[in-house]
Amino acid sequence: MIFVSLPSQLHSYSGGVSRVEARGETVDMVLTDLDRCFPGIRFRIIDEQNRIRRHMRIFVGRDAVTDIDRAVGDADEILIFGALSGG
Repeated sequence: MIFVSLPSQLHSYSGGVSRVEARGETVDMVLTDLDRCFPGIRFRIIDEQNRIRRHMRIFVGRDAVTDIDRAVGDADEILIFGALSGG
């Protein structure tokens, strides 16, 4: 299992939980597994072209992810962050 840390703006999809477990061999597969457990969450992270949304950031450990086909292993942790904006 891979641990996934979710930003506060996604807690309404995860039932208020900030850290969840998921399965998958790639970031995409992990997000698809999350969507099975928490319907609608993947679409908030990934757009219609299967790209990471502009306001979201995904890290596997300390490495920024730009391609959701990036491989992950059981020892990896995925961190998802929502960009902050203000004026």
